[in-house]
Amino acid sequence: MANKISDEVIDYVSILAKLELSEEEKEQAKSDMGSMLDYIDKLNELDTDGVEPMSHVFPVTNVFRDDVVTNGDNSAETLANAPAEKEGSFQVPKTVD
Repeated sequence: MANKISDEVIDYVSILAKLELSEEEKEQAKSDMGSMLDYIDKLNELDTDGVEPMSHVFPVTNVFRDDVVTNGDNSAETLANAPAEKEGSFQVPKTVD
């Protein structure tokens, strides 16, 4: 394990994460963080020349459609079902004094 994590780093990260770690948990966190950094170093060794950067493994295309009104204005039909109507809107009982 080439990456050694100091106690100060673990203390700082635990403060940022608002965690209270026991000494045993701190040692485990140091080991885990070191393993993660070693893996990142291993990934950095890969030859990525000619590989285009991507944000997703699948090709992402625009799935939006144009917003076109197809059913028109049916407000008169909708208000026909209202128990009470006032100025083109549903009229409901007052709920707050």
